[in-house]
Amino acid sequence: MAIIALDHIAIAVSSLPEAIHRFCEDLGLELQGTEDVIPAKTTTAFLPIEGTQIELIHPLNGEGPVARHLERRGPGLHHLCFRTDDIDGDMRRLRAKGYVFLSEAPTPGAHGTRVAFIHPRSMGGVLVELAEHPKSTS
Repeated sequence: MAIIALDHIAIAVSSLPEAIHRFCEDLGLELQGTEDVIPAKTTTAFLPIEGTQIELIHPLNGEGPVARHLERRGPGLHHLCFRTDDIDGDMRRLRAKGYVFLSEAPTPGAHGTRVAFIHPRSMGGVLVELAEHPKSTS
């Protein structure tokens, strides 16, 4: 079990089309696609950049935690996500060290991932997500 990479940096945005324009047209990043992540109540746009990606997140139907984040803090950095090869093991290991998670077990994320968020109080004020990607069958 290990944290193996920075998976993505998530930015909460008030307008997904405007943010996509800003990052793609103005900065020259490429839009890989968008996905509605129903359990997280977000619409997400993926912008790969060498070694990681930027994830633009917008509330789906104006609901959910990202909507509350935008109301309280406005647009901007939402969380850092680290890729893990064993999310269950990492959650057990980190809980044993006193870390607090926002859920008891991993939940479904974008691209078929299993994700869990560490409470910002456990991480010095930074919301951190752990993501385990589906195992390759090839």
